[in-house]
Amino acid sequence: MTDIKDTNIGIVGVGLMGSSIVASLLAAGHTVKAIAPLTGEHDLAAMRIKEQLQLCEKGSLLTEPVAFYLSSLTISEDYNALHDCSLVVECIIEDIEIKEAVFKKIIASVGKDTVLASNTSAIPISMLQTFIPNPERFIGIHWAEPAFATRFLEIICGEKTAPETADWVFELAHQWGKEPTLLRKDIRGFITNRLMYSVYREALTLVENGHATIEDADKAFRYDAGSWMTLMGIFRRMDFMGLQDFQVIFNSLFPGLSNSGEVPAVVRELMDQDARGTQNCKGFYSYTEEECRNWDKAFEAFNQDIYRLAALYPSEAISPVLK
Repeated sequence: MTDIKDTNIGIVGVGLMGSSIVASLLAAGHTVKAIAPLTGEHDLAAMRIKEQLQLCEKGSLLTEPVAFYLSSLTISEDYNALHDCSLVVECIIEDIEIKEAVFKKIIASVGKDTVLASNTSAIPISMLQTFIPNPERFIGIHWAEPAFATRFLEIICGEKTAPETADWVFELAHQWGKEPTLLRKDIRGFITNRLMYSVYREALTLVENGHATIEDADKAFRYDAGSWMTLMGIFRRMDFMGLQDFQVIFNSLFPGLSNSGEVPAVVRELMDQDARGTQNCKGFYSYTEEECRNWDKAFEAFNQDIYRLAALYPSEAISPVLK
């Protein structure tokens, strides 16, 4: 078993997602070397990480005071700070040219055995792997926001990723308090995005065709799928429901589902308006600034609740839990 105390981890890019990942790794007990490549990012990142650790403390996810974990953090603009890291994860903008330039700086600062990773959710791991000497050490590690309060983690192999690299990261992820998935073949969108974007497409199709309102589509998903998803996944749900009717339902329903490859018009319109949802009070719904703040607070509290709830019902031990 990998010893966390012997595993220094580097994070390059400490924006919203990067700082959240740093907080998650600090909470797990790692020494973290964070690289803030953008001018002025250092102080903002330090503030974010401290606030996120305070949320971990509030959610009873820490066993020591916040200052204890912050003592294991270094934030620097100097890539040479990564020299003793066993794993370095890139968490910057989804721009291939910028990522290539960043990986060149990382490679120049670490040893040839350092495992390198990207948190990308949009760029194929095999494509990024072409920038890396010894590409067998390169892998995708995709967190969900907020990284410190969710159990999700997706590990993605590129075409040249060594099985040993994948197994090592998979083992390590369990020590981060995650329930990782491992995708052995690099497919666009990975697992979670392929599942969720098929839902987005169908929901948008229903709304655009006038078959349902935005509010009703949200209600249907929230109060049906949302009521069981944390307890059981898709395939276990079908097992639980009984499989006898699914063939008939699939034959009836699948031909009528959307298979469009186009961005829906309603999404294009929102992008033209620079709508960014609760970030600027304009999206599928309209918000006041107070409502946006309230949604942020609700999301924070909900993540703490759902993190604890999931731990009460582990699928591998569901019977003993309920006895």
